[in-house]
Amino acid sequence: MGSALFDCPTLNRVLVQARLESSASRTSSFPVHHSSRKRPSFLRKLLSDTALISPSKVHVNALPEFDDFFWEKAPTPLLDLIETPIQLKNLSLKDLKQLADEIRSEMSFVLSKTQKTLNCSLAAVELTVAIHYVFHAPMDKILWDVGEEAYAHKILTGRRSRLHTLRQRDGISGYTSRFESEYDAFGAGHGCNSISAGLGMAAARDLKGKKDCIVTVISNGTTMAGQVYEAMNNAGYLDSNMVVILNDTRHSLQQIRPENAPKMSVNILSSTLSKIQSSKSFRRFREALKGITKRFGQGMYQWAAKVDEYARGMIGPPGSTLFEELGLYYIGPVDGHNIKDLVCVLQEVASLESTGPVLVHVITDEGRGTDIPRCGRSFLKVYSNMGRFTLVIFLTTQYVVQDVDLQRLPVRFAITSAGLVGSDGPALGGAFDITYMACLPNMIVMAPSDEIELIRMVATAARIDDRPVCFRYPRGAIVELRKPPFCSVEPLEIGKGNVVAEGQDVALLGYGVMVHNCLQAKSLLANLGVQITVADARFCKPLDIELLRQLCRNHEFLITVEEGTVGGFGSHVAQFLALDGQLDGMVKWRPIVLPDKYIGQASPREQLSMAGLTGHHIAATVLSLLGRPRDALHLMT
Repeated sequence: MGSALFDCPTLNRVLVQARLESSASRTSSFPVHHSSRKRPSFLRKLLSDTALISPSKVHVNALPEFDDFFWEKAPTPLLDLIETPIQLKNLSLKDLKQLADEIRSEMSFVLSKTQKTLNCSLAAVELTVAIHYVFHAPMDKILWDVGEEAYAHKILTGRRSRLHTLRQRDGISGYTSRFESEYDAFGAGHGCNSISAGLGMAAARDLKGKKDCIVTVISNGTTMAGQVYEAMNNAGYLDSNMVVILNDTRHSLQQIRPENAPKMSVNILSSTLSKIQSSKSFRRFREALKGITKRFGQGMYQWAAKVDEYARGMIGPPGSTLFEELGLYYIGPVDGHNIKDLVCVLQEVASLESTGPVLVHVITDEGRGTDIPRCGRSFLKVYSNMGRFTLVIFLTTQYVVQDVDLQRLPVRFAITSAGLVGSDGPALGGAFDITYMACLPNMIVMAPSDEIELIRMVATAARIDDRPVCFRYPRGAIVELRKPPFCSVEPLEIGKGNVVAEGQDVALLGYGVMVHNCLQAKSLLANLGVQITVADARFCKPLDIELLRQLCRNHEFLITVEEGTVGGFGSHVAQFLALDGQLDGMVKWRPIVLPDKYIGQASPREQLSMAGLTGHHIAATVLSLLGRPRDALHLMT
């Protein structure tokens, strides 16, 4: 967040005073209880000067970087009474609207300091309230494709008091989790799996002869995955009763100018048509007409079906007939911020029996009800100037093996979020890509230790035109640049690592960003009289054979360090050492990898400590190998 910019000197002076008081409070050794403290002097000053300021002359560009002194928590009388979704049943439509406003206020207040975008969750508040008002969770199963849209769902299902721990160590997950609540029917990250999972639940329900509802919520992003359409097609073929809700925020990956972007309005006419389409009487009438036309033969039935399709396509938005072709009954568009319309449509849909899958198209606005600036996710487009065969995707077995590696196509895979990813936890972590990609016969696999190495690997990948190549890199900055990022950098020689620091007692061979943790371990061990060699492998496949032989020849111990699972870089090193006879002599090899478990959400530093990959852990491993367990224990304490 940047500093707030005002066109008013009075507010500027107040903000300066706010920063001073906020800084003073942070340096105090006494705890501050936010819920009971009095309004600070700068806020009283702000309120007293407000009458002298013209609102039209005040423009806030961003929130300032200080604590929640800037605003007080708005009262939430209705939300305070809600502990489970069943308590929504007694509320009126007016109360539901107020409840949605209070939930949005609660999320903005509690989560604004997490530096995570809230747009997805804020857009889905009314939709979430309507879903829980109409359906009966946890008996009815509610599934989400995108975890960030489920924050309001978490608040309504008994997790409000722990919302401030979202994405923190031992806190609640940033996604839906079956281990966290019985109201989370299925785990979600960004897997595009809710329809598939929901269809499986619907099939199991039908076999058991039960009548509970299956509701899946998908978004714009998930509609770009083929798995979604495969699941829709399968649902249409099986004709299973389930409700698919498309939460359409009208965002797209296509770079379209705002003035040229297609507008999908929800007006009185479209709202009325949506209510008619969802009504029980209309759908029964439609099914009756289908039965009548079947009596006149298959030709008459197909002609009537085409008329129905054309008529619904004319009154519906562009693309609506796609869902009809897949076998889903389309209803929409519906205003996703109109509680009355949402409840009306969902109640009609929930009351229908034996009518097959339904898709409800809901239009929402990500900027709804928030004064917090939109913090869109920024990412490094490492695939610039790398040719038409560059991919930045979720790795899928079929696509990578059959479509790329088997054909030796020159595809470049830029794998982001490598290793541990902090508050996003294991759902979006990249712990398995080394193991998976390095086992493919034609794949070149590499990982940079810093930004300059990343730039060189981009240049290297751009020059490879006879086989696929992948490189992994973590989130955010790695280390400070050694020189300007856009200077001319030479590509790397394929399969060549380098020695970063020379020693004689133990060799540490790091892969990727773990090289810097190895250097930290070297500094710690130097104080204990242990001389360490640190090498940067760069490539997992092909391995630098000469470098490995050199390290084995000059050292008694070799330790490989990687931020990946068993079966990755260390396993490939061990395979070569065994076949080359290096392990038959004096060399002792030890791997340091991620433990065989999922590392929960926490800060990156905490996650590395939990995984045993910090510089202290590496140094302790070295001391244990050298027969100095006491020194190792002292180092860790």
